[in-house]
Amino acid sequence: MAPSLQLFHPPKPFTHFNRFSSTSSRPASVRCSAAAAPPSKRSYTITLLPGDGIGPEVISVAKDVLVLAGSFEGITYEFREMLLGGAALDATGVPMPDETLSVSKQSDAVLLGAIGGYKWDKNEKHLKPETGLLQLRSGLQVFANLRPATVFPQLVDASTLKKEVAEGVDLMVVRELTGGIYFGKPRGFGTNENGQETGFNTEIYSAHEIDRIARLAFEIARKRRGKLCSVDKANVLEASMLWRKIVTELALEYPDVELTHMYVDNAAMQLVRYPKQFDTVLTNNIFGDILSDEASMITGSIGMLPSASIGASGPGLFEPIHGSAPDIAGQDKANPFATVLSAAMLLKYGLGEERAAERIEKAVLDTLNRGFRTADIYSAGTKLVGCKQVGEEILKSVESHIPAAAV
Repeated sequence: MAPSLQLFHPPKPFTHFNRFSSTSSRPASVRCSAAAAPPSKRSYTITLLPGDGIGPEVISVAKDVLVLAGSFEGITYEFREMLLGGAALDATGVPMPDETLSVSKQSDAVLLGAIGGYKWDKNEKHLKPETGLLQLRSGLQVFANLRPATVFPQLVDASTLKKEVAEGVDLMVVRELTGGIYFGKPRGFGTNENGQETGFNTEIYSAHEIDRIARLAFEIARKRRGKLCSVDKANVLEASMLWRKIVTELALEYPDVELTHMYVDNAAMQLVRYPKQFDTVLTNNIFGDILSDEASMITGSIGMLPSASIGASGPGLFEPIHGSAPDIAGQDKANPFATVLSAAMLLKYGLGEERAAERIEKAVLDTLNRGFRTADIYSAGTKLVGCKQVGEEILKSVESHIPAAAV
């Protein structure tokens, strides 16, 4: 039997950091109930940001799945589709219009497709699509990015690693999202004493920024397998020295969590050598950006991995970790699984709708069990299909699968 998605299961919506309770060391339990009471009707406002490249294709699939799964649980949505990234640049001249941020802030959750593309690569920094995403994260005040990497038995052969290395991998990267070198100042361009051009950035973290992301990581580790590996470069970088000091001190408050430290270069090697040693990985912005992409390839495809970005309050941002793949955009070749799973994270962590999220997770596993694959995860003996058909098959699974367990 295929395992369920091994993600952190909070008892309440995940968009508020203060909802983590250190008094509970286990996730909310679920029980199967064939005679569960009809679900009450609930309505949510969701901001959709299709973005660029394959973004509109995968968002279209995820939206349909959200609607169908929600309908079985009495959930309805008001969707607001807004511009971000290259699409926003072409339409408005900026990568994140004020209206996009305003509407996003007023919603219950935000679902993003992908941003970027060759067309805008030569733009000045403030006119790049990626700048729009950074502005969105900053505007929503999301400080933590959760990026699970789970190897499904159905896809273990799609991994570039040996089966015995990839099989059974289930880890969560907790990445600090709004600090560090991506946001630190001073930054810019200059000229050195020899008259040569220079470019410079600043890796900087405050004690508060480290403390809040570390507490979140400890809570997640506590509800997973009780192991936390903090990744830094404390042998070289002062920012990492402070990071390690604060994380080590905080560990005293979590005696039930086993804390280890690892330098980032070693962590990159160990992820390939023996990834099963990791459970929850805590790291800063730039290291997390790199390591989570590396971890994704253990699973066989970056197209399988969702993510959640959360803050202390307000809506969370949910998105697949893959890029916009402009080379296959509009060709029905995109893999929508990661976006669909991001929609499940939105339900579970953003809205607290565990049952609807479980329906989607089960439908994804059922679709994989029935052999449907996009090109990036295709292997001999499976069925090669496009983005639209994957969406149709997931919808069939949502409709036909056993009811979600009662909470």
